[in-house]
Amino acid sequence: MAGAIASRMSFSSLKRKQPKTFTVRIVTMDAEMEFNCEMKWKGKDLFDLVCRTLGLRETWFFGLQYTIKDTVAWLKMDKKVLDHDVSKEEPVTFHFLAKFYPENAEEELVQEITQHLFFLQVKKQILDEKIYCPPEASVLLASYAVQAKYGDYDPSVHKRGFLAQEELLPKRVINLYQMTPEMWEERITAWYAEHRGRARDEAEMEYLKIAQDLEMYGVNYFAIRNKKGTELLLGVDALGLHIYDPENRLTPKISFPWNEIRNISYSDKEFTIKPLDKKIDVFKFNSSKLRVNKLILQLCIGNHDLFMRRRKADSLEVQQMKAQAREEKARKQMERQRLAREKQMREEAERTRDELERRLLQMKEEATMANEALMRSEETADLLAEKAQITEEEAKLLAQKAAEAEQEMQRIKATAIRTEEEKRLMEQKVLEAEVLALKMAEESERRAKEADQLKQDLQEAREAERRAKQKLLEFATKPTYPPMNPIPAPLPPDIPSFNLTGDSLSFDFKDTDMKRLSMEIEKEKVEYMEKSKHLQEQLNELKTEIEALKLKERETALDILHNENSDRGGTSSKHNTIKKPQAQGRRPICI
Repeated sequence: MAGAIASRMSFSSLKRKQPKTFTVRIVTMDAEMEFNCEMKWKGKDLFDLVCRTLGLRETWFFGLQYTIKDTVAWLKMDKKVLDHDVSKEEPVTFHFLAKFYPENAEEELVQEITQHLFFLQVKKQILDEKIYCPPEASVLLASYAVQAKYGDYDPSVHKRGFLAQEELLPKRVINLYQMTPEMWEERITAWYAEHRGRARDEAEMEYLKIAQDLEMYGVNYFAIRNKKGTELLLGVDALGLHIYDPENRLTPKISFPWNEIRNISYSDKEFTIKPLDKKIDVFKFNSSKLRVNKLILQLCIGNHDLFMRRRKADSLEVQQMKAQAREEKARKQMERQRLAREKQMREEAERTRDELERRLLQMKEEATMANEALMRSEETADLLAEKAQITEEEAKLLAQKAAEAEQEMQRIKATAIRTEEEKRLMEQKVLEAEVLALKMAEESERRAKEADQLKQDLQEAREAERRAKQKLLEFATKPTYPPMNPIPAPLPPDIPSFNLTGDSLSFDFKDTDMKRLSMEIEKEKVEYMEKSKHLQEQLNELKTEIEALKLKERETALDILHNENSDRGGTSSKHNTIKKPQAQGRRPICI
Protein backbone atom coordinates (compact mmCIF):
# COMPACT_ATOMS: atom_id res chain seq x y z
CA MET A 1 0.00 0.00 0.00
CA ALA A 2 2.73 2.40 1.01
CA GLY A 3 4.75 1.36 -2.03
CA ALA A 4 1.83 2.08 -4.35
CA ILE A 5 1.31 5.49 -2.79
CA ALA A 6 5.01 6.27 -3.13
CA SER A 7 5.03 5.26 -6.81
CA ARG A 8 1.98 7.45 -7.54
CA MET A 9 3.64 10.39 -5.80
CA SER A 10 6.84 9.83 -7.79
CA PHE A 11 4.88 9.68 -11.07
CA SER A 12 2.97 12.85 -10.16
CA SER A 13 6.17 14.68 -9.33
CA LEU A 14 7.75 13.62 -12.67
CA LYS A 15 4.61 14.72 -14.49
CA ARG A 16 4.79 18.11 -12.80
CA LYS A 17 8.48 18.49 -13.66
CA GLN A 18 7.91 18.05 -17.42
CA PRO A 19 7.94 21.56 -18.95
CA LYS A 20 5.11 22.75 -21.11
CA THR A 21 5.92 23.00 -24.80
CA PHE A 22 4.45 24.36 -27.99
CA THR A 23 5.12 23.51 -31.62
CA VAL A 24 7.05 25.85 -33.90
CA ARG A 25 7.36 25.48 -37.67
CA ILE A 26 10.50 26.95 -39.26
CA VAL A 27 10.37 27.58 -43.00
CA THR A 28 13.70 27.99 -44.79
CA MET A 29 14.18 28.70 -48.49
CA ASP A 30 14.23 24.99 -49.36
CA ALA A 31 12.82 23.08 -46.37
CA GLU A 32 10.46 23.10 -43.39
CA MET A 33 11.22 21.96 -39.84
CA GLU A 34 9.15 21.60 -36.69
CA PHE A 35 10.40 21.87 -33.12
CA ASN A 36 8.89 21.48 -29.68
CA CYS A 37 9.78 24.62 -27.74
CA GLU A 38 9.44 25.25 -24.04
CA MET A 39 7.09 27.98 -23.02
CA LYS A 40 9.86 29.92 -21.32
CA TRP A 41 12.21 29.92 -24.34
CA LYS A 42 13.41 33.24 -25.59
CA GLY A 43 14.01 34.10 -29.22
CA LYS A 44 17.72 33.27 -28.93
CA ASP A 45 16.97 29.74 -27.69
CA LEU A 46 14.83 28.98 -30.72
CA PHE A 47 17.21 30.74 -33.12
CA ASP A 48 20.24 28.81 -31.77
CA LEU A 49 18.32 25.52 -32.11
CA VAL A 50 17.55 26.25 -35.76
CA CYS A 51 21.17 27.25 -36.49
CA ARG A 52 22.52 24.09 -34.83
CA THR A 53 20.09 21.99 -36.84
CA LEU A 54 21.22 23.64 -40.08
CA GLY A 55 24.90 23.53 -39.09
CA LEU A 56 25.08 27.31 -39.51
CA ARG A 57 27.76 29.30 -37.68
CA GLU A 58 27.51 32.66 -39.47
CA THR A 59 24.40 33.47 -37.50
CA TRP A 60 24.77 37.28 -37.56
CA PHE A 61 23.32 37.53 -41.06
CA PHE A 62 20.06 35.72 -40.27
CA GLY A 63 16.91 36.04 -38.24
CA LEU A 64 13.43 34.58 -37.72
CA GLN A 65 10.82 36.63 -39.55
CA TYR A 66 7.07 36.76 -39.05
CA THR A 67 4.26 39.00 -40.26
CA ILE A 68 1.95 41.24 -38.22
CA LYS A 69 -0.91 42.86 -40.09
CA ASP A 70 0.97 42.98 -43.39
CA THR A 71 4.05 44.33 -41.64
CA VAL A 72 7.30 42.39 -41.49
CA ALA A 73 8.84 41.84 -38.05
CA TRP A 74 11.83 39.93 -36.70
CA LEU A 75 11.99 37.75 -33.59
CA LYS A 76 13.90 39.49 -30.79
CA MET A 77 16.65 37.43 -29.21
CA ASP A 78 16.12 38.66 -25.63
CA LYS A 79 12.32 38.33 -25.62
CA LYS A 80 10.26 35.19 -25.03
CA VAL A 81 8.94 33.66 -28.21
CA LEU A 82 5.32 33.71 -27.09
CA ASP A 83 5.59 37.29 -25.85
CA HIS A 84 5.86 38.44 -29.46
CA ASP A 85 2.75 39.44 -31.29
CA VAL A 86 2.49 36.12 -33.09
CA SER A 87 -0.40 33.78 -33.70
CA LYS A 88 -0.93 31.44 -30.74
CA GLU A 89 -2.34 28.77 -33.00
CA GLU A 90 0.08 25.89 -33.28
CA PRO A 91 2.30 25.41 -35.06
CA VAL A 92 3.67 28.93 -34.74
CA THR A 93 5.34 29.71 -38.05
CA PHE A 94 8.59 31.65 -38.55
CA HIS A 95 10.65 32.15 -41.71
CA PHE A 96 14.41 31.69 -41.38
CA LEU A 97 15.80 34.39 -43.70
CA ALA A 98 18.81 36.63 -44.22
CA LYS A 99 18.21 39.86 -42.28
CA PHE A 100 21.48 41.58 -43.19
CA TYR A 101 23.48 41.37 -46.42
CA PRO A 102 27.26 41.32 -46.87
CA GLU A 103 29.12 44.04 -48.76
CA ASN A 104 31.22 41.45 -50.59
CA ALA A 105 29.72 37.97 -50.64
CA GLU A 106 32.93 36.26 -51.75
CA GLU A 107 34.98 37.67 -48.85
CA GLU A 108 32.38 37.56 -46.06
CA LEU A 109 30.37 34.39 -46.64
CA VAL A 110 32.53 31.58 -45.30
CA GLN A 111 30.32 28.53 -44.91
CA GLU A 112 28.81 26.74 -47.87
CA ILE A 113 25.41 26.57 -46.14
CA THR A 114 25.48 30.36 -45.72
CA GLN A 115 26.23 30.85 -49.39
CA HIS A 116 23.46 28.44 -50.36
CA LEU A 117 20.82 30.16 -48.20
CA PHE A 118 21.79 33.59 -49.58
CA PHE A 119 21.72 32.21 -53.13
CA LEU A 120 18.20 30.83 -52.73
CA GLN A 121 16.89 34.03 -51.13
CA VAL A 122 18.44 36.40 -53.67
CA LYS A 123 17.31 34.20 -56.56
CA LYS A 124 13.72 34.28 -55.28
CA GLN A 125 13.85 38.06 -54.82
CA ILE A 126 15.02 38.48 -58.43
CA LEU A 127 12.34 36.15 -59.80
CA ASP A 128 9.69 37.90 -57.67
CA GLU A 129 11.02 41.23 -59.04
CA LYS A 130 11.81 42.57 -55.58
CA ILE A 131 15.29 43.15 -57.01
CA TYR A 132 15.42 44.71 -60.47
CA CYS A 133 17.66 42.78 -62.89
CA PRO A 134 18.34 43.76 -66.54
CA PRO A 135 17.32 41.16 -69.15
CA GLU A 136 20.85 40.30 -70.24
CA ALA A 137 22.03 39.84 -66.63
CA SER A 138 18.93 37.72 -65.94
CA VAL A 139 20.01 35.24 -68.62
CA LEU A 140 23.52 35.03 -67.18
CA LEU A 141 22.22 34.52 -63.64
CA ALA A 142 19.85 31.84 -64.93
CA SER A 143 22.78 29.97 -66.51
CA TYR A 144 24.61 29.90 -63.15
CA ALA A 145 21.42 28.73 -61.42
CA VAL A 146 21.17 25.87 -63.92
CA GLN A 147 24.84 24.99 -63.35
CA ALA A 148 24.26 24.92 -59.58
CA LYS A 149 21.27 22.57 -59.97
CA TYR A 150 22.25 20.28 -62.86
CA GLY A 151 26.04 20.27 -62.75
CA ASP A 152 28.09 20.18 -65.95
CA TYR A 153 26.25 20.41 -69.24
CA ASP A 154 25.88 17.08 -71.04
CA PRO A 155 24.18 17.23 -74.47
CA SER A 156 23.14 13.58 -74.19
CA VAL A 157 21.31 14.26 -70.90
CA HIS A 158 20.30 17.91 -71.08
CA LYS A 159 18.31 17.74 -74.27
CA ARG A 160 16.07 20.39 -75.77
CA GLY A 161 13.22 21.27 -73.40
CA PHE A 162 14.92 20.18 -70.15
CA LEU A 163 14.39 23.70 -68.72
CA ALA A 164 10.73 23.89 -69.74
CA GLN A 165 9.48 23.46 -66.14
CA GLU A 166 12.13 25.67 -64.51
CA GLU A 167 11.45 29.21 -63.34
CA LEU A 168 14.65 31.00 -64.28
CA LEU A 169 13.68 34.48 -65.58
CA PRO A 170 11.48 37.23 -64.13
CA LYS A 171 8.09 37.43 -65.83
CA ARG A 172 8.84 41.08 -66.64
CA VAL A 173 11.82 40.00 -68.79
CA ILE A 174 9.83 37.25 -70.54
CA ASN A 175 6.97 39.63 -71.36
CA LEU A 176 9.33 42.36 -72.55
CA TYR A 177 10.51 40.44 -75.63
CA GLN A 178 8.83 38.57 -78.45
CA MET A 179 10.74 35.40 -77.70
CA THR A 180 9.47 31.86 -77.22
CA PRO A 181 10.52 29.71 -74.21
CA GLU A 182 12.66 27.68 -76.60
CA MET A 183 14.57 30.81 -77.66
CA TRP A 184 15.23 31.76 -74.00
CA GLU A 185 16.31 28.19 -73.22
CA GLU A 186 18.71 28.23 -76.16
CA ARG A 187 20.43 31.39 -74.88
CA ILE A 188 20.58 30.16 -71.28
CA THR A 189 21.97 26.79 -72.38
CA ALA A 190 24.66 28.49 -74.50
CA TRP A 191 26.10 30.11 -71.34
CA TYR A 192 25.36 27.10 -69.17
CA ALA A 193 27.67 25.04 -71.39
CA GLU A 194 30.52 27.51 -70.71
CA HIS A 195 30.35 26.96 -66.91
CA ARG A 196 31.64 23.40 -67.21
CA GLY A 197 33.79 22.33 -64.26
CA ARG A 198 32.19 24.62 -61.65
CA ALA A 199 30.91 22.95 -58.50
CA ARG A 200 27.56 23.92 -56.98
CA ASP A 201 29.07 26.27 -54.38
CA GLU A 202 31.22 27.97 -57.03
CA ALA A 203 28.24 28.52 -59.35
CA GLU A 204 26.15 29.90 -56.46
CA MET A 205 28.97 32.27 -55.47
CA GLU A 206 29.27 33.52 -59.05
CA TYR A 207 25.51 34.14 -58.96
CA LEU A 208 25.85 36.21 -55.77
CA LYS A 209 28.89 38.14 -57.07
CA ILE A 210 26.81 39.30 -60.04
CA ALA A 211 23.61 39.87 -58.07
CA GLN A 212 25.29 42.01 -55.39
CA ASP A 213 26.03 44.65 -58.04
CA LEU A 214 22.33 45.14 -58.80
CA GLU A 215 20.99 48.47 -57.51
CA MET A 216 18.21 46.98 -55.36
CA TYR A 217 20.26 44.12 -53.88
CA GLY A 218 20.11 44.01 -50.08
CA VAL A 219 18.06 47.21 -49.77
CA ASN A 220 15.06 47.36 -47.42
CA TYR A 221 12.63 50.07 -48.57
CA PHE A 222 10.29 52.02 -46.27
CA ALA A 223 7.76 54.73 -47.11
CA ILE A 224 8.58 58.00 -45.30
CA ARG A 225 7.78 61.75 -45.43
CA ASN A 226 10.18 64.62 -44.94
CA LYS A 227 9.45 67.75 -42.92
CA LYS A 228 7.64 69.26 -45.91
CA GLY A 229 5.38 66.24 -46.15
CA THR A 230 6.92 65.01 -49.44
CA GLU A 231 6.58 61.26 -49.90
CA LEU A 232 9.96 59.51 -50.17
CA LEU A 233 11.50 56.08 -49.79
CA LEU A 234 14.14 55.21 -47.20
CA GLY A 235 16.55 52.47 -48.20
CA VAL A 236 18.61 50.65 -45.56
CA ASP A 237 21.45 48.40 -46.67
CA ALA A 238 24.97 47.30 -45.74
CA LEU A 239 26.56 50.58 -46.87
CA GLY A 240 24.26 53.13 -45.28
CA LEU A 241 20.98 54.98 -45.62
CA HIS A 242 19.63 56.16 -48.97
CA ILE A 243 16.75 58.45 -49.85
CA TYR A 244 14.84 57.61 -53.04
CA ASP A 245 12.08 59.08 -55.10
CA PRO A 246 9.05 56.73 -54.84
CA GLU A 247 9.13 56.31 -58.65
CA ASN A 248 12.85 55.53 -58.80
CA ARG A 249 14.19 52.79 -56.55
CA LEU A 250 17.38 52.43 -58.59
CA THR A 251 19.16 55.75 -58.09
CA PRO A 252 19.09 57.42 -54.62
CA LYS A 253 18.62 61.17 -54.39
CA ILE A 254 20.97 61.32 -51.41
CA SER A 255 22.99 58.76 -49.45
CA PHE A 256 24.40 58.66 -45.91
CA PRO A 257 27.22 56.10 -45.58
CA TRP A 258 27.46 54.53 -42.14
CA ASN A 259 30.90 55.99 -41.52
CA GLU A 260 29.52 59.50 -42.10
CA ILE A 261 26.57 59.20 -39.72
CA ARG A 262 27.13 60.44 -36.19
CA ASN A 263 23.80 59.46 -34.72
CA ILE A 264 20.36 58.06 -35.58
CA SER A 265 17.45 58.63 -33.26
CA TYR A 266 13.71 58.62 -33.36
CA SER A 267 11.02 60.02 -31.16
CA ASP A 268 7.58 58.59 -31.66
CA LYS A 269 7.32 58.61 -35.50
CA GLU A 270 10.10 61.11 -36.29
CA PHE A 271 13.57 59.92 -37.27
CA THR A 272 16.66 62.11 -37.15
CA ILE A 273 19.91 61.44 -39.04
CA LYS A 274 22.86 63.49 -37.81
CA PRO A 275 25.92 63.44 -40.14
CA LEU A 276 29.48 63.67 -38.81
CA ASP A 277 30.05 66.75 -40.93
CA LYS A 278 28.32 69.50 -39.00
CA LYS A 279 28.11 71.57 -42.17
CA ILE A 280 25.56 69.12 -43.53
CA ASP A 281 22.02 69.68 -42.37
CA VAL A 282 20.31 67.18 -40.11
CA PHE A 283 17.86 65.05 -42.06
CA LYS A 284 14.51 64.34 -40.42
CA PHE A 285 11.68 62.18 -41.68
CA ASN A 286 8.49 60.55 -40.43
CA SER A 287 7.13 57.05 -40.96
CA SER A 288 3.55 55.94 -40.77
CA LYS A 289 3.75 53.25 -38.09
CA LEU A 290 5.60 52.84 -34.82
CA ARG A 291 6.23 49.18 -35.62
CA VAL A 292 7.93 50.26 -38.85
CA ASN A 293 10.10 52.72 -36.91
CA LYS A 294 11.26 49.92 -34.63
CA LEU A 295 12.10 47.76 -37.64
CA ILE A 296 14.04 50.61 -39.27
CA LEU A 297 15.99 51.14 -36.07
CA GLN A 298 16.78 47.39 -35.81
CA LEU A 299 18.07 47.32 -39.38
CA CYS A 300 20.09 50.49 -38.87
CA ILE A 301 21.75 49.15 -35.71
CA GLY A 302 22.46 45.71 -37.20
CA ASN A 303 23.85 47.04 -40.50
CA HIS A 304 25.96 49.67 -38.72
CA ASP A 305 27.42 47.04 -36.34
CA LEU A 306 28.31 44.78 -39.28
CA PHE A 307 29.74 47.76 -41.18
CA MET A 308 32.08 48.56 -38.28
CA ARG A 309 32.84 44.89 -37.68
CA ARG A 310 34.04 44.41 -41.28
CA ARG A 311 36.58 47.19 -40.80
CA LYS A 312 38.13 45.55 -37.76
CA ALA A 313 40.27 42.46 -37.43
CA ASP A 314 38.34 39.22 -37.58
CA SER A 315 37.37 37.65 -34.29
CA LEU A 316 38.90 34.36 -33.21
CA GLU A 317 35.69 32.54 -34.15
CA VAL A 318 35.66 34.06 -37.62
CA GLN A 319 39.39 33.30 -38.08
CA GLN A 320 38.78 29.69 -37.11
CA MET A 321 35.80 29.50 -39.46
CA LYS A 322 37.83 30.98 -42.32
CA ALA A 323 40.70 28.61 -41.61
CA GLN A 324 38.33 25.66 -41.56
CA ALA A 325 36.68 26.99 -44.70
CA ARG A 326 40.06 27.26 -46.43
CA GLU A 327 40.94 23.73 -45.37
CA GLU A 328 37.55 22.48 -46.45
CA LYS A 329 37.87 24.36 -49.73
CA ALA A 330 41.35 22.94 -50.29
CA ARG A 331 40.09 19.46 -49.44
CA LYS A 332 37.17 19.85 -51.80
CA GLN A 333 39.47 21.25 -54.44
CA MET A 334 41.73 18.24 -54.09
CA GLU A 335 38.69 15.98 -54.12
CA ARG A 336 37.40 17.73 -57.24
CA GLN A 337 40.80 17.43 -58.87
CA ARG A 338 40.91 13.76 -57.95
CA LEU A 339 37.42 13.28 -59.30
CA ALA A 340 38.35 15.29 -62.39
CA ARG A 341 41.40 13.07 -62.91
CA GLU A 342 39.32 9.96 -62.37
CA LYS A 343 36.68 11.34 -64.71
CA GLN A 344 39.34 12.17 -67.26
CA MET A 345 40.87 8.71 -66.89
CA ARG A 346 37.40 7.18 -67.14
CA GLU A 347 36.66 9.25 -70.22
CA GLU A 348 40.02 8.28 -71.70
CA ALA A 349 39.30 4.65 -70.84
CA GLU A 350 35.88 4.97 -72.42
CA ARG A 351 37.42 6.62 -75.47
CA THR A 352 40.02 3.83 -75.58
CA ARG A 353 37.29 1.26 -75.18
CA ASP A 354 35.24 2.92 -77.89
CA GLU A 355 38.33 3.08 -80.09
CA LEU A 356 39.08 -0.60 -79.42
CA GLU A 357 35.45 -1.49 -80.07
CA ARG A 358 35.59 0.57 -83.24
CA ARG A 359 38.83 -1.12 -84.28
CA LEU A 360 37.40 -4.52 -83.33
CA LEU A 361 34.33 -3.79 -85.40
CA GLN A 362 36.56 -2.55 -88.18
CA MET A 363 38.70 -5.70 -87.90
CA LYS A 364 35.55 -7.80 -87.94
CA GLU A 365 34.41 -5.96 -91.04
CA GLU A 366 37.86 -6.41 -92.54
CA ALA A 367 37.80 -10.11 -91.60
CA THR A 368 34.35 -10.43 -93.12
CA MET A 369 35.52 -8.67 -96.24
CA ALA A 370 38.67 -10.82 -96.28
CA ASN A 371 36.54 -13.96 -95.90
CA GLU A 372 34.31 -12.77 -98.69
CA ALA A 373 37.40 -11.97 -100.77
CA LEU A 374 38.81 -15.38 -99.90
CA MET A 375 35.56 -17.03 -100.93
CA ARG A 376 35.58 -15.01 -104.12
CA SER A 377 39.24 -16.00 -104.59
CA GLU A 378 38.39 -19.65 -104.04
CA GLU A 379 35.49 -19.36 -106.45
CA THR A 380 37.77 -17.57 -108.88
CA ALA A 381 40.44 -20.25 -108.36
CA ASP A 382 37.85 -22.98 -108.96
CA LEU A 383 36.66 -21.13 -112.04
CA LEU A 384 40.24 -20.67 -113.21
CA ALA A 385 40.96 -24.34 -112.56
CA GLU A 386 37.86 -25.26 -114.53
CA LYS A 387 38.90 -22.87 -117.27
CA ALA A 388 42.42 -24.29 -117.16
CA GLN A 389 41.00 -27.82 -117.54
CA ILE A 390 38.79 -26.67 -120.40
CA THR A 391 41.76 -24.87 -121.91
CA GLU A 392 43.88 -27.98 -121.54
CA GLU A 393 41.20 -30.06 -123.23
CA GLU A 394 40.84 -27.43 -125.90
CA ALA A 395 44.61 -27.39 -126.29
CA LYS A 396 44.60 -31.16 -126.72
CA LEU A 397 41.73 -30.85 -129.21
CA LEU A 398 43.60 -28.11 -131.01
CA ALA A 399 46.75 -30.20 -131.04
CA GLN A 400 44.74 -33.11 -132.46
CA LYS A 401 43.15 -30.84 -135.02
CA ALA A 402 46.56 -29.38 -135.78
CA ALA A 403 47.87 -32.88 -136.40
CA GLU A 404 44.90 -33.65 -138.59
CA ALA A 405 45.40 -30.34 -140.37
CA GLU A 406 49.06 -31.21 -140.84
CA GLN A 407 48.09 -34.55 -142.34
CA GLU A 408 45.49 -32.80 -144.50
CA MET A 409 48.16 -30.35 -145.60
CA GLN A 410 50.47 -33.18 -146.46
CA ARG A 411 47.61 -34.84 -148.36
CA ILE A 412 46.78 -31.56 -150.06
CA LYS A 413 50.43 -31.04 -150.88
CA ALA A 414 50.58 -34.60 -152.37
CA THR A 415 47.34 -33.98 -154.19
CA ALA A 416 48.70 -30.67 -155.41
CA ILE A 417 51.80 -32.40 -156.72
CA ARG A 418 49.64 -34.94 -158.52
CA THR A 419 47.43 -32.20 -159.80
CA GLU A 420 50.47 -30.39 -161.22
CA GLU A 421 51.52 -33.51 -163.09
CA GLU A 422 47.99 -34.08 -164.35
CA LYS A 423 47.85 -30.45 -165.35
CA ARG A 424 51.00 -30.79 -167.34
CA LEU A 425 49.65 -33.91 -168.95
CA MET A 426 46.38 -32.22 -169.75
CA GLU A 427 48.18 -29.22 -171.14
CA GLN A 428 50.22 -31.55 -173.22
CA LYS A 429 47.08 -33.33 -174.38
CA VAL A 430 45.45 -30.02 -175.10
CA LEU A 431 48.45 -28.99 -177.14
CA GLU A 432 48.32 -32.31 -178.94
CA ALA A 433 44.57 -31.95 -179.45
CA GLU A 434 45.10 -28.42 -180.76
CA VAL A 435 47.80 -29.70 -183.13
CA LEU A 436 45.52 -32.55 -184.14
CA ALA A 437 42.60 -30.17 -184.64
CA LEU A 438 44.82 -27.92 -186.67
CA LYS A 439 45.93 -30.84 -188.79
CA MET A 440 42.36 -32.04 -189.16
CA ALA A 441 41.27 -28.56 -190.17
CA GLU A 442 43.99 -28.47 -192.74
CA GLU A 443 43.00 -31.97 -193.89
CA SER A 444 39.33 -30.92 -194.01
CA GLU A 445 40.21 -27.89 -196.06
CA ARG A 446 42.29 -30.03 -198.31
CA ARG A 447 39.46 -32.57 -198.60
CA ALA A 448 36.99 -29.77 -199.30
CA LYS A 449 39.17 -28.57 -202.08
CA GLU A 450 39.42 -32.12 -203.35
CA ALA A 451 35.62 -32.45 -203.12
CA ASP A 452 35.17 -29.28 -205.08
CA GLN A 453 37.58 -30.55 -207.62
CA LEU A 454 35.75 -33.88 -207.73
CA LYS A 455 32.40 -32.10 -208.13
CA GLN A 456 33.84 -30.17 -210.98
CA ASP A 457 35.28 -33.36 -212.47
CA LEU A 458 31.88 -35.06 -211.88
CA GLN A 459 30.05 -32.35 -213.74
CA GLU A 460 32.55 -32.59 -216.50
CA ALA A 461 32.19 -36.37 -216.48
CA ARG A 462 28.36 -36.21 -216.61
CA GLU A 463 28.63 -33.76 -219.36
CA ALA A 464 30.97 -36.13 -221.14
CA GLU A 465 28.63 -39.13 -220.30
CA ARG A 466 25.68 -37.27 -221.71
CA ARG A 467 27.69 -36.69 -224.74
CA ALA A 468 28.91 -40.33 -224.69
CA LYS A 469 25.28 -41.73 -224.30
CA GLN A 470 24.51 -40.00 -227.19
CA LYS A 471 27.35 -41.83 -228.75
CA LEU A 472 27.14 -45.03 -226.84
CA LEU A 473 23.79 -46.40 -225.63
CA GLU A 474 25.35 -49.19 -223.58
CA PHE A 475 27.92 -46.89 -221.95
CA ALA A 476 28.32 -47.82 -218.44
CA THR A 477 28.11 -45.07 -215.89
CA LYS A 478 31.46 -44.37 -214.16
CA PRO A 479 31.66 -44.97 -210.22
CA THR A 480 31.88 -41.86 -208.10
CA TYR A 481 33.61 -41.20 -204.75
CA PRO A 482 31.47 -39.58 -201.91
CA PRO A 483 32.87 -36.47 -200.25
CA MET A 484 34.71 -36.83 -197.02
CA ASN A 485 33.29 -34.95 -194.03
CA PRO A 486 35.90 -34.16 -191.41
CA ILE A 487 35.14 -35.53 -188.00
CA PRO A 488 35.82 -32.94 -185.42
CA ALA A 489 38.24 -34.03 -182.70
CA PRO A 490 36.65 -34.43 -179.35
CA LEU A 491 37.44 -31.70 -176.87
CA PRO A 492 39.69 -32.76 -173.96
CA PRO A 493 37.93 -33.20 -170.66
CA ASP A 494 37.87 -30.25 -168.27
CA ILE A 495 40.65 -30.03 -165.78
CA PRO A 496 39.31 -30.90 -162.38
CA SER A 497 39.59 -28.18 -159.77
CA PHE A 498 40.22 -28.84 -156.10
CA ASN A 499 38.90 -26.61 -153.27
CA LEU A 500 39.87 -27.13 -149.62
CA THR A 501 38.17 -25.25 -146.79
CA GLY A 502 39.22 -25.71 -143.23
CA ASP A 503 37.50 -24.54 -139.99
CA SER A 504 39.46 -22.49 -137.56
CA LEU A 505 39.02 -22.67 -133.78
CA SER A 506 39.35 -19.71 -131.51
CA PHE A 507 39.51 -19.46 -127.67
CA ASP A 508 39.30 -16.26 -125.61
CA PHE A 509 40.89 -16.38 -122.26
CA LYS A 510 40.09 -13.55 -119.70
CA ASP A 511 42.31 -13.00 -116.66
CA THR A 512 40.73 -11.89 -113.31
CA ASP A 513 42.64 -9.31 -111.27
CA MET A 514 42.23 -9.43 -107.47
CA LYS A 515 42.25 -6.03 -105.65
CA ARG A 516 43.81 -5.83 -102.24
CA LEU A 517 41.76 -4.41 -99.28
CA SER A 518 43.31 -1.57 -97.28
CA MET A 519 41.79 0.23 -94.23
CA GLU A 520 43.11 3.24 -92.31
CA ILE A 521 42.62 3.86 -88.57
CA GLU A 522 41.06 7.26 -87.65
CA LYS A 523 43.16 9.71 -85.74
CA GLU A 524 42.20 11.11 -82.34
CA LYS A 525 39.48 13.73 -82.11
CA VAL A 526 40.26 17.38 -82.54
CA GLU A 527 40.87 19.27 -79.33
CA TYR A 528 38.00 21.04 -77.74
CA MET A 529 37.11 24.40 -79.32
CA GLU A 530 38.54 27.56 -77.76
CA LYS A 531 36.73 29.41 -75.03
CA SER A 532 34.25 32.14 -75.94
CA LYS A 533 34.93 35.85 -75.81
CA HIS A 534 34.85 38.07 -72.79
CA LEU A 535 31.73 37.84 -70.64
CA GLN A 536 30.98 41.56 -71.01
CA GLU A 537 31.08 41.33 -74.81
CA GLN A 538 28.71 38.35 -74.65
CA LEU A 539 26.26 40.37 -72.53
CA ASN A 540 26.35 43.19 -75.06
CA GLU A 541 25.91 40.74 -77.93
CA LEU A 542 22.82 39.18 -76.30
CA LYS A 543 21.43 42.61 -75.45
CA THR A 544 21.90 43.72 -79.08
CA GLU A 545 20.45 40.45 -80.38
CA ILE A 546 17.25 40.58 -78.30
CA GLU A 547 16.82 44.36 -78.57
CA ALA A 548 15.01 43.95 -81.89
CA LEU A 549 12.48 41.66 -80.17
CA LYS A 550 11.75 44.07 -77.31
CA LEU A 551 8.22 45.38 -76.88
CA LYS A 552 8.70 49.04 -75.92
CA GLU A 553 5.16 49.41 -74.64
CA ARG A 554 5.79 46.72 -71.99
CA GLU A 555 8.81 48.42 -70.45
CA THR A 556 8.40 49.14 -66.75
CA ALA A 557 9.56 52.29 -65.03
CA LEU A 558 12.60 50.40 -63.69
CA ASP A 559 13.51 49.27 -67.23
CA ILE A 560 13.41 52.88 -68.44
CA LEU A 561 15.48 54.08 -65.48
CA HIS A 562 18.01 51.29 -66.00
CA ASN A 563 18.36 52.16 -69.70
CA GLU A 564 18.82 55.86 -68.88
CA ASN A 565 21.52 54.98 -66.38
CA SER A 566 23.21 52.75 -68.94
CA ASP A 567 23.06 55.52 -71.58
CA ARG A 568 24.74 57.90 -69.15
CA GLY A 569 27.64 55.47 -68.94
CA GLY A 570 26.85 53.50 -65.82
CA THR A 571 24.52 53.08 -62.85
CA SER A 572 24.64 54.29 -59.34
CA SER A 573 25.42 50.82 -58.02
CA LYS A 574 27.12 50.76 -54.68
CA HIS A 575 29.36 47.85 -55.68
CA ASN A 576 32.23 47.62 -58.11
CA THR A 577 32.00 44.10 -59.47
CA ILE A 578 30.35 45.12 -62.76
CA LYS A 579 31.69 48.60 -63.24
CA LYS A 580 35.35 48.11 -62.19
CA PRO A 581 36.24 44.49 -62.88
CA GLN A 582 39.93 45.24 -63.31
CA ALA A 583 40.26 46.87 -59.94
CA GLN A 584 38.52 43.97 -58.21
CA GLY A 585 40.46 41.39 -60.16
CA ARG A 586 37.15 39.84 -61.14
CA ARG A 587 35.42 39.13 -64.40
CA PRO A 588 32.73 41.71 -65.36
CA ILE A 589 29.07 40.91 -65.90
CA CYS A 590 28.48 39.82 -69.44
CA ILE A 591 26.10 37.67 -71.37
